[in-house]
Amino acid sequence: MSVIDSAESPHIAHRDNHTHRDVNGGWLRPAVFGAMDGLVSNLALMTGVAGGAVDRQTIVITGLAGLAAGAFSMAAGEYTSVASQRDLVQAELEVERRELRKHPVDELEELAALYESRGVEPALAREVAEQLSRDPEQALEIHAREELGVDPDDLPSPLVAAVSSFGCFALGALLPVLPYLLGATALWPAVLLALIGLFGCGAVVARVTARSWWYSGLRQLALGGAAAGVTYALGTFFGTAVG
Repeated sequence: MSVIDSAESPHIAHRDNHTHRDVNGGWLRPAVFGAMDGLVSNLALMTGVAGGAVDRQTIVITGLAGLAAGAFSMAAGEYTSVASQRDLVQAELEVERRELRKHPVDELEELAALYESRGVEPALAREVAEQLSRDPEQALEIHAREELGVDPDDLPSPLVAAVSSFGCFALGALLPVLPYLLGATALWPAVLLALIGLFGCGAVVARVTARSWWYSGLRQLALGGAAAGVTYALGTFFGTAVG
């Protein structure tokens, strides 16, 4: 019994630990991009306006308007983008489905040749291709993965992408506005909170991308800080010029 247990234990441990995160769900990219864009764009917008020596109310209205406009724009853009990508994949799947109906032998030979090119012996490659081709939907799935690089049952959702983008953009864009909403009258608390948020977002992203947390955090901090600095300088310049 101990021999059996010792033989099964590594297999069970591998099965339990060998899991992967969802990389095709359609939420991670828009969520990360939305949060970063919300932070950077609204921080840059607000510092640009503040550089023109305007009052606190104008900065707050600018920040809230930037939040609303950016969140809706990001959500609409993500929905349209992912929906268009999904429609394109569906169209290509329909082409492959027609080919499987009209030319089943040619498609079988194509699949067998693909396995041969990967080192499978010709006889075995043909046998595997024949078995997989018996079910039309399974054959379509195999051809889609091999030829198009997509899983027909795991396409990204436009709604998930839009909601993720909207929520994360709004959350990111809220950070530089929050100190003003809580009564701040100077720009530096908004800049400080936004920069902390940028570093935090970069560090969180590193948790799912396996990058160093400090490198990812500092990279986002530098990019956001540079954008804010440039727009503040421009706001100061144009404010002086107009004034």
